Amino acid sequence: MKKLLTTSVALLITGALFLGNKEKDHFTAAITKASAALPLDQIKMPAGFSISVYAEVQGARSMVMSPTGTLFVGTQRPGSVFAVKDTDGDNIADKKWTITTGMNNPNGVAIKNGALYVAEISKVTKFADIDKNLESPGKGEVINDKFPTEWAHGWKYIAFGPDGKLYVPVGSPTNIGIPDDRHAAIFRMNDDGTGLEKFASGIRNSVGFTWHPTTKEMWFTDNGRDQLGDDVPFCELNTAPKAGMNFGFPYFHSGTIKDPQFGGTHEASEFTAPAQNLGAHVAPLGLKFYTGKMFPAQYKDQLFIAEHGSWNRSKKNGYRVSLVKIKDGKAAGYETFASGWLDEAAQRAWGRPVDVLLLADGSMLVSDDVAGVIYRITYKK
Repeated sequence: MKKLLTTSVALLITGALFLGNKEKDHFTAAITKASAALPLDQIKMPAGFSISVYAEVQGARSMVMSPTGTLFVGTQRPGSVFAVKDTDGDNIADKKWTITTGMNNPNGVAIKNGALYVAEISKVTKFADIDKNLESPGKGEVINDKFPTEWAHGWKYIAFGPDGKLYVPVGSPTNIGIPDDRHAAIFRMNDDGTGLEKFASGIRNSVGFTWHPTTKEMWFTDNGRDQLGDDVPFCELNTAPKAGMNFGFPYFHSGTIKDPQFGGTHEASEFTAPAQNLGAHVAPLGLKFYTGKMFPAQYKDQLFIAEHGSWNRSKKNGYRVSLVKIKDGKAAGYETFASGWLDEAAQRAWGRPVDVLLLADGSMLVSDDVAGVIYRITYKK
């Protein structure tokens, strides 16, 4: 009887330890069978390139990688921020954590000094030592909650610039209109939320920016206004080598198109023209210069852009990853790199690219908030 009791107690203790460990492991599988049916064979790219699913993330939007290899992913309407990681080195994420839920369009994510920064519509929250606290990150510290509260064009892409400051955009709260000083601009602030200042203005809605690897100049996308027709104005790729530049909204679009309602007596020469006009209504979002070594040499320091795709054009446009060729620090061409998320005949899209990010091996990640996945694009001769 005594031996039986001893055995029972041991089993109870072992079971408790097992349950405790299981309860402590808050991660889930980063890939299930949910993405198996995606028609990846429809994606068209140059010869030698291939695409696969790196992770399944509901509503995957902006991405940032920590120095330890944890990928953090923001969302929009799902209201959550996720972390995924390839822990076994097979170039496919295998673990996924939910960092936070119930947030107001936490599209933007950034990393500095081990801390994760998350941007909602009206505030930015900091999660300290995030890689050490994936299981229990807490509620974080709100470092700035003074941004406008309008939902329209209020979701944010954020990133730290070469100057160590956090750059935060605020879009126009309407399709077209005269913005106040708090909208239609890109701002920057210190990493503790202080020192907020306007960096650039005349920007309808930027949801992606990056810096040239050599010149350190900012390049950013801007979504053009609607309701002027299918083919005008163009969405824009802009460059801001210094603070204080004005890119024309709402007076001029695409560098040369005067707004019929607000253009008035303004002249195009008052504003900075786009570095490259993109497709009309293609909704360009995240972008990165290619600095890896996996892709062929002609892609070195060239610019990849995720085009989310049009929403009200009579014939859909975008839904692809485009390539802007850079020569002598200037845009010198614009072409499609990867397409196939849009069924042209049916005019139906099964995926919408949002952001791009490079892995250490030179492969490229692309997030997709409709298919709910993150792809990995590789090259092999």
